Amino acid sequence: MIRFRDPRCGIMRPPLRREEPMSFSIRRVEYYYVHVQDRPGEAYALLSQLAASEVNLLAFGAMPTGENHAQLTLFPEDVPQLARVAERAGLVLEGPHCAILVRGDDRLGALADVHARLSEADINVYASTGVTDGRGAYGYILYVCPDQIDQATAALGA
Repeated sequence: MIRFRDPRCGIMRPPLRREEPMSFSIRRVEYYYVHVQDRPGEAYALLSQLAASEVNLLAFGAMPTGENHAQLTLFPEDVPQLARVAERAGLVLEGPHCAILVRGDDRLGALADVHARLSEADINVYASTGVTDGRGAYGYILYVCPDQIDQATAALGA
């Protein structure tokens, strides 16, 4: 593969091909952390409680945070609804924090195009996660510095 040196940071980058128009939607989203014991059924208990209370999640994540502890990350569609349910259930929500949700047509290079736009705007993505649905679409969560979230959404065309 041919690589080109980016003069701004010295990183070797492959050439960008923009043969197809980018087709995606951008949405700024709030997310919250809930800390739980890391044992079987904890995520299920929380997720089923949220579903029974009609809290729809745009995304969800779970990761260990130490011995016998886990952090569940909730991206609610309706933030006030999540807040009401959490208060009734005695859940301690840490947040809000902001991220960017990108949804689009899955094609070769789709994520590279998203990152190219952010790189051109000098925005650092410090974490991300994504998945395809197997039917031609993808979802992608991007974490950027809070003071760059507006600049990042603008760079992506939102």
